[in-house]
Formats: sequence, structure tokens, C-alpha cells
Amino acid sequence: MAIFQAVNGKLVPIESTTFSEAGFKERADLQQLLKQQIEVIAPETLIISEEFGSWEDSRRRIDLLGLDKEANLVVIELKRTEDGGHMELQALRYAAMVSALTFDEAVVAFELYLSSIGDESDARARILDFLEWDEPDVEEFPKDVRLILASAEFSKEITTTVLWLNDHGLDVKCVRLRPYNDSGRLLIDVQQVIPLPEAENYQIRIRDKKVVERAARTQNRDLTRYDVTVGEVSFTNLPKRRAVYQVIRKLCDDGIDPEEVISELDFKGDALIQVVGELDAAAFEEALAALLTAQGKKPNTLRYFTANDELIHAQGKTYAVTKMWGPKTTRAIDALLKRFPGHKISYHESS
Repeated sequence: MAIFQAVNGKLVPIESTTFSEAGFKERADLQQLLKQQIEVIAPETLIISEEFGSWEDSRRRIDLLGLDKEANLVVIELKRTEDGGHMELQALRYAAMVSALTFDEAVVAFELYLSSIGDESDARARILDFLEWDEPDVEEFPKDVRLILASAEFSKEITTTVLWLNDHGLDVKCVRLRPYNDSGRLLIDVQQVIPLPEAENYQIRIRDKKVVERAARTQNRDLTRYDVTVGEVSFTNLPKRRAVYQVIRKLCDDGIDPEEVISELDFKGDALIQVVGELDAAAFEEALAALLTAQGKKPNTLRYFTANDELIHAQGKTYAVTKMWGPKTTRAIDALLKRFPGHKISYHESS
């Protein structure tokens, strides 16, 4: 399909081109753009490595290695060619090689990647926060490996192979990146061609059935989610950290002193952390990092709810609620509801 421009009552086709003709390089241009905006081809994906090749006796490297919200590794292969070459075979090799990657190895890979782009964030905390995990779950990491193939076009051999692989339980997507020349401007039409978006939900249901069956055999970690009602507002299917946060937020918004909340949750020493002054997110995170360092701890500010709309201000201080609750979730909520009744707060496990 062509792209048209409406000009003076007519549809004028925009000239198609190739990445090669446009002087667009695979690694230096296409890969660099996509790693910065990976959501264009892989929504809700965290890039943890570029040119990943941490295996013995192999010079092969994955263009981009990502992680999705379900703890699946995402192998992303890019080609600027008009047929995709043999990218599906490459991706399958990479998927097999990377499938044994442990959580700690993923953290090391992410640390190297962050260092290469000048980001000093804590890699382990970033991954845990992205997955909404309180602690690493070695039995659930990686849950599986997904493949995303992105190319200017795909040969019949590739599309036939990918359809067959998906039919046999793998998760492979083909995303077409078709370039156009609009009077010197390079336009890129991004289209998911396999599976077709309208058929994807069906395939996901089939695949999820197998995931659930496997999880039922191996699941040890508490993945319970909660529905929380505060006043007239209901929050559904919240992870544990968010459930506790909403309860504490409601109490503080109703005028309960955060220090009273801290006192009631003495069994959880870091339930709330405070910094003097009414600070915004940037200033609070800087002060928090300094505070944690002074206490001899790693400055993992990602372990707390520190966004501007998440911070709690009271009596000239700024407080942040911890995200690390684990098995103390219901104990904390029950203790707060018993100590501070009458605030129209209720909760139950999500169905």
C-alpha cells in the first residue's frame, strides 16, 4: 500500500524509497532510533542490552535485548534490507542462547548498557521496579523469550516460517518499517504485519493458557492483587505495593500525621522515609539518595514512590512510601484500618 498526500483535491502518492538509498544505516541510524523509542515496535518493553553476546564460543550478537512486563526476554532483530535476509533463523538461535539468562546476569547486562549510555541508575532496582516485583523471582525469570523482527520488508520464506512458529506456541512478531521520500524528508511507515493486530488477542489467549499451566506447577511467589476503595474512588487489580500506598495516601490526605502512620507500622522500619522541606520529585530524590548513602545503604530511590503526585507533604517535611512490602502487605493494611477507622477505606483480593 502506498502513502498518499491530499493536494488540491487529488491524492498524490509519496515516493517509496529504501533505507540504503536514503543513506540510513542499520546499526548507526535505525538501531539507535529504535532503542530510544522502542515502544514504536515493542510497547511496554525495557531495553536491557544492545549488541548482547554474553555467551561462550560465539561471535553472534543480539541487536537489542529487552524485557517485558511479564518477565519475558525480548529478542529484537533489525534489518534494513528489502527481504529481511535470514533474520528469523538468527533470532531463533539468539532466543535459544539467551533463554538460560538468569536474573543476576540480566542485571549485569543492564548495568553495562546503562553505563554505555551514561546512565548511573541502579540496574537491579530499575528491573524490579519495571516488573513491579518486591524481590527477584528466580523461578519466573525469564518466563519465556519473545521475538520481534523489524525490517523494511519480509520474504515469503520468513513470513511462512513465522506463521508456523506462532502456530506451534512461539511468540514472534514481524514489524514492517517501510521508508518513503517526501521531498527530502524520510518518512517511515510502521506496521505490524504478523500477527495481524485483529488476530493477536486470540493467539495471546492460547499462549497464556500454557503460561498459566506452567505457573500452576512452579509458582511459589505471592502474586495476589487487591481491589482498594478509598472514599468514593475504587482501584482494581493493584499489586501489593500500590494497595498499601493507596491506603497510606488516603489517611494522610485526610489529615493523619505521617509520623502516626510510621509509628503504627513499626514492624516495617522503612514504611515511610522523610526529608525536611516541602520538595518536588527531583529535589526529594537527590536528598533521599544522599540520606541513604549517609546511612550506609545503596541510594536506590526507585524503591520508593517519589513521583510528584506520589510524595506526601506534612508539617514542613516530605515523605515517600516504600514499595518493598512483601508478605507484610495485609498486616500493614489491617493495622492501619484498625488504628484509624472511619476513613471509608476497604480492600479485598482481586478476583
